[in-house]
Amino acid sequence: MAGATIRRYHVGMSGNDDHEAYLQRAIDLARRHMDAGAGGPFGAVIVRHGQVLGEGWNVVTSAKDPTGHAEMQAIRAACRAVGDFQLKGAVLYTSCEPCPMCLAAAYWARIDRIYYANTRADAAAIGFDDAFIYDQVPLAPEARSLPAIALPGAAGRALFAAWDAKVDKIPY
Repeated sequence: MAGATIRRYHVGMSGNDDHEAYLQRAIDLARRHMDAGAGGPFGAVIVRHGQVLGEGWNVVTSAKDPTGHAEMQAIRAACRAVGDFQLKGAVLYTSCEPCPMCLAAAYWARIDRIYYANTRADAAAIGFDDAFIYDQVPLAPEARSLPAIALPGAAGRALFAAWDAKVDKIPY
């Protein structure tokens, strides 16, 4: 999405028509940018009260950024557009069921609902298989194939104590 412009789309009168129109917009973004070589077949649109707040498409390979997923791009654009890190009341439309990273980002952004065109099984069938990540998440951190080892200490505890005591913090 160029800049931080919020655009209003006039779509059908019924809720289902709106959902289909916004989902089609996500698919169209995916197709256009996929065909242009930006990345995989993924597009996303974030809408609140009939306004498109942000759009995104996959730029993983073109931007050399493993976090360059369509949903992440759309969330970043929407947050810039509204000047907030929360998108309460917004709906995410995406060409595919979000991967674990994008799903987590949607939760962090407080998006209300997600509509998607293709399932994770459909994505796996064309080479985008996130099953391994889904399987790793419930494991204990040290048991994952990418081990995460806690090194607790005074400095880490002091950092968190300082945050807890900070009177001007913005909770999220």
